[in-house]
Amino acid sequence: MTSPSFSVTAPGDVEAAVTAAVSTGIPAALSDLGTLVRIPGIAWPAFDQTQLVRSAAAVAELAEGTGVFDSVRVLRAAIPGTDEVGQPAILARRAARNGKPTILLYAHHDVQPPGADELWETPPFEPTVRDGRLYGRGAADDKAGIMAHIASIRAVAEALGDDLDLGIAMFIEGEEEYGSRSFAQFLTDNEDALRADAIVVADSGNWDSDTPGLTVSLRGAVRFTLTVRTLDHASHSGMFGGAVPDAMLATIRLLNTLWDENGSVAVEGLTVRDAATPEYSEETLRDETGLLPGVSPIGDGTILSRIWNKPSVTVIGVDATSVAAASNTLSPEATVVLSCRIAPGQSADDAYAALQAHLRAHVPFGAELSFSDVDLGNPFLVDTSGWAVGLVRGAMADGYGTAPVDLGIGGSIPFIADLVERFPGAEILVTGVEDPHSRAHSPNESLHLDTFRHAVATEALLLTRMNEITL
Repeated sequence: MTSPSFSVTAPGDVEAAVTAAVSTGIPAALSDLGTLVRIPGIAWPAFDQTQLVRSAAAVAELAEGTGVFDSVRVLRAAIPGTDEVGQPAILARRAARNGKPTILLYAHHDVQPPGADELWETPPFEPTVRDGRLYGRGAADDKAGIMAHIASIRAVAEALGDDLDLGIAMFIEGEEEYGSRSFAQFLTDNEDALRADAIVVADSGNWDSDTPGLTVSLRGAVRFTLTVRTLDHASHSGMFGGAVPDAMLATIRLLNTLWDENGSVAVEGLTVRDAATPEYSEETLRDETGLLPGVSPIGDGTILSRIWNKPSVTVIGVDATSVAAASNTLSPEATVVLSCRIAPGQSADDAYAALQAHLRAHVPFGAELSFSDVDLGNPFLVDTSGWAVGLVRGAMADGYGTAPVDLGIGGSIPFIADLVERFPGAEILVTGVEDPHSRAHSPNESLHLDTFRHAVATEALLLTRMNEITL
């Protein structure tokens, strides 16, 4: 759909009614969000998988309760290349009427593991409000995205009644934090039910708690496990140290080649995107990240170019002898997990090939390398010239009371590439309810309550304005 026509009747009255319904519905939405946060649905196999079944059932009940959908189903899809199936997802749909478009609303109900309980000021699965924020694992990422969808649908249904002709599909995934392993198959299995003219992915963030952001670029992701071996068995570090390289020495020397003296990635073949970025100070970076006073930022160029448009490499896991079990031993093997973000415009396959080639070329002492558990996700760039982008920008400006900022995001949402491939004619709108202090994936994750209210108003206005479009 490239040139829809707009036929708006009494938009002031309609939108005023929708905005009023949003306002009165926020307490119930936050109560329902609290109920979802209490369910520790984590897709990692080490956690209780029945909690994801509970979480899916709770979301399905919320979707049924809106009264707008023709069908609400909890479904699973196969994980390609395995005998397993993915986690339960919710698929709801209502058919469009009278030539109106269809919008697909995406979020996910699974959450990150909480991490160490002692790092949380309040229990991670006990929603707690303080200082204008709701704390809890998933309070922002991404159960607030679910409730933004539910609350906006409730408001539009209440205000428009029988005049709601817009087609709405809702897809709430259950394993986004664990790699969306069955996502592509789910799209294949349910292509007709998911088909839409525009897709809202409510899993991103905003410029700040008062200023909305429309995400127009996302870095890609390359994650893999690297194992370094130098010995076929452990040896005495006193007897042979100084002549025999242990695996940890080789690993440290190898990893150090990935960055230059400034901390910029130094891997030949990883590309950089040339694009302007908004003003963003080191002071803001320190405030939003908790960077210690004596620690300097890394990289070069503008701060946002380093986060949005350049690659990064992070060691996110290490398996080696623990401090508690330390002994005078030359370790034969060390294993690390590398999480690499790649600039928009480069394929994940090419980036992984460049990383693998670099590590093989720089391996010290002839150590043996092996690569496993490879997970690749392509970056994403939004075509900002489409009709739906203009519509959502206007809704953001009215829902928040301030103009939106086009954002690049250093994080990745790899499954968006699957959406683009499966539905090439749909416009992708990446929005979110997070602000820079939400601490998604970290202890003390939280949702700024005013940001949530504005996000619901924005989506409700978007649905209302799409309801005025005739295809």
